[in-house]
Amino acid sequence: MNKNVPSPQAAPATPSAPKRSLTPRRRAREYALQGVYQSLVMRRAGSLPNAAAIAKQLAEDPGFRRCQHDLFQGIFAGVLERTDELEGLITPALDRPINELSPVEHAALLIGTYELAIDLAVPYKVAINEAVELAKTFGGTDGHKYVNGVLDLLAQQLRSTEVQSS
Repeated sequence: MNKNVPSPQAAPATPSAPKRSLTPRRRAREYALQGVYQSLVMRRAGSLPNAAAIAKQLAEDPGFRRCQHDLFQGIFAGVLERTDELEGLITPALDRPINELSPVEHAALLIGTYELAIDLAVPYKVAINEAVELAKTFGGTDGHKYVNGVLDLLAQQLRSTEVQSS
C-alpha cells in the first residue's frame, strides 16, 4: 500500500454549501421574484396572469410565513401594476430586446428597477445588491453580472444625487 495516499477515513469532509442569509426581507424579495417570474412566463405564453391567484399560491408555501409580508406585497403588486412603466425604464439600458432576457433576469431587473424608481426608502446600493442576489440564487451562471450592469446604469439616471454622494 502506498503510504502517500491518504486512506478514505483520513480524507477531510467536504464542506457543505454555505447557508444563504434568509432574512424576512430577503425572503419577501425571493417570493416576489417567484411571483413576478410566474407572471412573466404566463404573459409570454399569451395568458393573463392573475396576481391574486399567484400570491395565494406563494402564500401556501411553508416558508412564506417567515417573509416580511408587507414588503412582498408592495414589491409584487407594485411591479405587476407598473410593469410597462418599469420596462420602459429598463429597455434603453439593454443590449438586446427585453423579451430575449431570461424570465429570472427580467424579473430581477423589474424588482431592482421598482426599488430604484419607486421605493426611494431603499438605498440604491441595497436595491442593486438585492436584485443581483436574486439573479445569483435563481438565475443562470452570469445573469447576475448583467443585472448588476443594467441596474448600475439605471441608478445613475434614477438616483444620480444619491450615487454621486456615495
